[in-house]
Amino acid sequence: MPVGLQQWPTGKARAKKRPVGAQEPCGGAEKATRAKGKRELMSASGGNKAIVAALGANLAIAASKFVAFAFSGSSSMLAEGVHSVADSGNQFLLLIGGKKAQREATPQHPFGYGRERYIYAFLVSIVLFSIGGMFAIYEGYEKISHPHPVEHWYWPVGVLVFAIIAEGFSFRTAIKESNELRGKLSWAQFIRRAKAPELPVVLLEDFGALIGLVLALGGVGIALLTGNGVWDGIGTVCIGVLLVAIALVLASETKSLLLGEAAGLEDVKKIEAAIVDGDTVTGVIHMRTLHLGPEELLVAAKIAVQHDDTAAEVANAIDRAEARIREAVPIARVIYLEPDIYSAAEAAKGPDPLATPGGPNPHPADH
Repeated sequence: MPVGLQQWPTGKARAKKRPVGAQEPCGGAEKATRAKGKRELMSASGGNKAIVAALGANLAIAASKFVAFAFSGSSSMLAEGVHSVADSGNQFLLLIGGKKAQREATPQHPFGYGRERYIYAFLVSIVLFSIGGMFAIYEGYEKISHPHPVEHWYWPVGVLVFAIIAEGFSFRTAIKESNELRGKLSWAQFIRRAKAPELPVVLLEDFGALIGLVLALGGVGIALLTGNGVWDGIGTVCIGVLLVAIALVLASETKSLLLGEAAGLEDVKKIEAAIVDGDTVTGVIHMRTLHLGPEELLVAAKIAVQHDDTAAEVANAIDRAEARIREAVPIARVIYLEPDIYSAAEAAKGPDPLATPGGPNPHPADH
């Protein structure tokens, strides 16, 4: 039940009603909410910094790879050139998604556009799979079926060495920005748990690009040593398989974000501790959280209050609880707290999955 229309469980008293668009009192938490929290600012700025670094590197690398392909005829160079173009497009998609996500909420989209970042990150996985991975596999198959020697070997080799250096710079930037956020998490845990998609996407793209460049260099090198162009095609197929694998990982992780993920365990504990004041609010009967975007969290909870508290006391307690929540977890932007009288039997049932959000409580606990 929205806080703006809180109703006393017995139905005998009315809670206060806030005007539409009125600011909810936040006390000291208002400053923290306005600042959006240090961590989320680091996430946004760090992600953009890594994206711009990757975009600059990929544009320069793509141009050099196509020049090398034109002079040498290497299919690995063509596949890598297309890969870099796809990566550049991906960085543009991430920047567009970040920009669109900043739009203000509208009546049609009352929770804002934070999930635009997830949608564009999902598009990145599709582009990487289709344009990067499948094209490389096709090109490699063609080269294996119709091999021809690599000409002007110094072009592909020189470009690959340059590309490794440039991608290494981009990868180093992504690692540096990610280290400020991942804390003690392993890299696999960080990629799986990160709510902001930009850094995991850039990390995986740059990692895949570096491995792909090594594969391309190996394929070209063996083809030059043996005089057999089939090895160039084998290296190209390996690049394609690698890109498809990375695209599938990105798609899986971004799909989870699109479906809606709850707050992390640490934030859930902070919110639960912030709700209870031990006086009017004596406990949390049940609670749900949902990321509306990387830096926007929805909190909906049914809270236990004393049976003899007045509606005004409960409304004031809810206001104070909201302030504590925003102070503890600044990304908690949308908060719905529904007061109820605690009943162990009803609390054990949890929220009714058939109940309409914001509708009447199908299991009133005030009996």
